Amino acid sequence: MSDAIVIIPTYNEIENIESIIRAVFALPKTFHVLIVDDNSPDKTADRVMELQKEFPNQLFLALRKKKSGLGTAYVHGFKWALQNDYNYIFEMDADFSHNPNDLEKLYDACHENGADLSIGSRYVTGVNVVNWPLSRVLLSYFASVYVRMITGMKIMDATAGFICYRREVLEKINLDAIKFIGYAFQIEMKYRAFAKNFNIQEVPVIFTDRTKGQSKMSGAIIKEAIFGVISLRFRKFLNRL
Repeated sequence: MSDAIVIIPTYNEIENIESIIRAVFALPKTFHVLIVDDNSPDKTADRVMELQKEFPNQLFLALRKKKSGLGTAYVHGFKWALQNDYNYIFEMDADFSHNPNDLEKLYDACHENGADLSIGSRYVTGVNVVNWPLSRVLLSYFASVYVRMITGMKIMDATAGFICYRREVLEKINLDAIKFIGYAFQIEMKYRAFAKNFNIQEVPVIFTDRTKGQSKMSGAIIKEAIFGVISLRFRKFLNRL
């Protein structure tokens, strides 16, 4: 049994899924993995089921009927992890933009250093991004500046999706009230934790853009994030967060 589980949402990640799972299981620290797959047409889930025969007590699969957004996939995974008594619950992408070797650093920030929520941060020690065009680096960086201005959070990488939560954080957040499904979901989760005065720590990591598969970024996701931040701040002002 492990006290930590890594939730990886997937949609058409057949090129990455086996490698990312094996990379997590090769770490000195024992992590379990939950794949939340949105009925990927490329049969990602089928490959996971094959790997479950090799890792029957470490690798788990939650199948959903259709592509329903990053946020809902993570909420589904959070509820599963809480029901199965994990103490440290991670978000991580399937495409190696998040280095599995950094999982232990995020774990230590919570387990050893008192963080309630640790963030694998691209910007806490400068700009640590590899293979992104300058336009996307600027969009991501200034999105976090914008979030800090509107919300008052001091987090340098508010849109980061490489995170470790203590279970107490997810137990205190009303997961059924989460509004956003794209990258605004990442901001909303941090803001809800911030509003409840949890200890949030940023851990520097190097983010590397995917080399296989396709990005899920879209204009609708960016729009949701821009207007969603204002909505979050307004709801907190009305004590409705």
